[in-house]
Amino acid sequence: MKIAIPLANNQLTLHFGHCEQFALLDIDPDNKSIVSRNDIDAPPHEPGLLPPWLAERGVKLVIAGGIGQRAINLFVQQGIEVIVGAPVETPEKLVTDYMSGSLLAGTNACDH
Repeated sequence: MKIAIPLANNQLTLHFGHCEQFALLDIDPDNKSIVSRNDIDAPPHEPGLLPPWLAERGVKLVIAGGIGQRAINLFVQQGIEVIVGAPVETPEKLVTDYMSGSLLAGTNACDH
């Protein structure tokens, strides 16, 4: 399973659509382990672009701090689950917490 996390300074950024990079982490859900991490530059900001762009890269889950409701709907249409309100942490910490069931998702930091 592949998880995408929007990054700024190697941590989750609260502003999903304007991130610098995405960390793409392949996980083994059976062993609850991270298999690999690949950081890729985000494409230029364009509404509606990221859901199909990440789907093409095999992403099945996005962990976000803040993301607009329209973007969430577009991800769901691509078959990608979205967790909103995650804290600013490293991708490894977020994914490890997700796999252990202890990821604290709070309020969506985006208001549009």
